[in-house]
Amino acid sequence: MDLVIGPLDLGARVDEALAVQAVAFGLGPEEVAVRRQIVQRHMQFPGARALGALAGGRLVGFVYGMPNSRTHWWSTVVEPYLRAQGTDFWLDDAFVITELHVHPEHQNRGIGRRLITAITDSAVQPRSILSAIDTDSPARGLYHSLGYSDLARRVHFPSAPRPYAVMGAPLPLLRP
Repeated sequence: MDLVIGPLDLGARVDEALAVQAVAFGLGPEEVAVRRQIVQRHMQFPGARALGALAGGRLVGFVYGMPNSRTHWWSTVVEPYLRAQGTDFWLDDAFVITELHVHPEHQNRGIGRRLITAITDSAVQPRSILSAIDTDSPARGLYHSLGYSDLARRVHFPSAPRPYAVMGAPLPLLRP
């Protein structure tokens, strides 16, 4: 597979990226429409950036993130859970991985690992944080292998049917 990982103009390719996310994450058209607005808003935040994985010119995976701010919606939701665990300092001076998705036909080939390490390698912050569905999943296994540890579990986001785990890792991420 001829795979190229590089900067992604997520604003221009949002529909392509959300098509990957919809298949990978099982999203319906209504949720995709909501997330389209969220992605476009996020990409306006200072320091927000995205990388894409292209196979034959087709987007098969993407990651985006930004320097975290306690004023961002995500931080306001997770902060009480982190504070209860004594880990809310992770919200400061951190690069947050907002989304990381690889099309199921291209999973288990190291693409997600390459995307997340590439985007965090260019972060100036000393640590990275993210949230993932709080189950024993391949995604959580990947994050643990990169050095992420659980900062809070059973985190409930409004309108999300399943609880999440908030995870953090010092940068640079671990390599195999």
